[in-house]
Formats: sequence, C-alpha cells, structure tokens
Amino acid sequence: MTDAVVLAAGQGRRLSPLTDARPKCLVEIGGRPMLDWQLRALAEVGVRSVTVVTGFAAPSVEAALAVIGPTIPTVCRHNPFHAVADNIASCWVARDLFGADTLLINGDTLFDPRVAAHALTEARAPITVTIDRKDDYDADDMKVRLGDDGMLERIGKTLDGRIDGESIGMIRLRGEGGARFAAALDAALRDPAALSRWYLSVIDGLAAEGGVGAVSIEGMPWAEVDFPRDLAIAAERVGAFEWSGRDAATGRASRRGAAR
Repeated sequence: MTDAVVLAAGQGRRLSPLTDARPKCLVEIGGRPMLDWQLRALAEVGVRSVTVVTGFAAPSVEAALAVIGPTIPTVCRHNPFHAVADNIASCWVARDLFGADTLLINGDTLFDPRVAAHALTEARAPITVTIDRKDDYDADDMKVRLGDDGMLERIGKTLDGRIDGESIGMIRLRGEGGARFAAALDAALRDPAALSRWYLSVIDGLAAEGGVGAVSIEGMPWAEVDFPRDLAIAAERVGAFEWSGRDAATGRASRRGAAR
C-alpha cells in the first residue's frame, strides 16, 4: 500500500497578500484549498495515509483539516526549520516516513487523480520523478534531462543544453528508494549550506549514481501555483479533473458516504 507525504510548510510569499496569514497550501482554487484537492485525488487512487509536513501557520492547516474532514487518514508533522531552510528540511523531518512505497508531493502541486494513478502504475525505479513536457521552459521550471534509457540524468532549475521535461513536484519512492533518499538527506544536511537547497538537489545527486527514473504524465491536467497569475490557470485545470463516480465540478462522490 502506498502512503503519501505532502510538503506544505511554506508560506508562499509570492502570493501575498493571500498568504500573509495562511500557508500556500490553504489558498483556495476553484472554491477549495489546494490541500483539499490533493487529499481528494490521493484518496481517489487508493493511497493509504497522508502526512502533511507543516511549518508557517501550522495551526491553520490542522484547523483546515478538521473542516475538510478528509476521507483518507491524515496527520500533520511540524517542520520547526521552515523559516530558515528550504524544502530539504521538510523532507529531512519526514525522512522516517519514506518507506517501501511512498509518494512525495509538493504542497503547491494540483493534480488530476489520473496523474497520481499513472505515477503509481508506471513508476519502476526505486526513485521516480513525475514529469511533464512542453515546448518552452522558463527560469522557474524544475527542468530534467533524461538518458537514452529514459532514466534521470539531471534535475534543476538552471540546466542548460537539452531539456527533456519538467518535474511536476511528485516523486515515487519504492523498495530501497525511500531509505536511499533518507540517507542522502542525512548526508547532505551535514553541510549547513544545504539548508538553502531544494530537496531535488539531493535527487540530482542520486541520479548521477543511477537508479532514478522518470514517468511522463504529458496530456494530463495539473498545475503549480507560485504567482498570482497561476491562480486562474489552476482554477481552469481543476475544472478538468476527472473523478471516478464524482461530480467533476465539486469533487464530491455521487454515492452517499463515499466522500465528504
């Protein structure tokens, strides 16, 4: 069974004033907090449990979960370093949760249930990065380069040369992949300078050693919310999400009791 870890410690200052008093994961898209959309999608594909790593305004996330009433067991784990470190610290505080089958998801990634299902059915490597492809990439995209065998060679925002896609903010850890990632996090954070790094810089280092794959969800709807201009795009995308037995406009199950 698959468990999930959602990294939701960030404030999302680039979305101010929406995030002046609430974390980015609680910004509403299409009438629902982003975290709500994520939990619904994860429940849809049969994920067993979710741990939400909180940081900025953590009590508001806990209160929101009480209101959302997710249909999947969900707990919070606080990252006390959120104000002084990037998301590598959120991964580090959750490293014991990276088991034999874990989805690691950025708190600002909205995804159709089909995206998560594809990541679960198609990922074969111990560590698999979910990617999308488009014609052009900008400076904020987490770009990837693949080898001839389809395995990940590099990942980072500053890649030059050939670009084969972008990470959507969803990683699947299977078998020994979780323990391998956790050990690499421990090793990286022995250097205080690592606090300013993204956790994907650790994945980049692991890719150089081999065993890191990629799965494309090209053509499936998803969205990343970083800037105010992303809000309308994300609202349009969630409207295209498909739900099994659910009202596509609300995400509610058509069968009584199947979802809140």
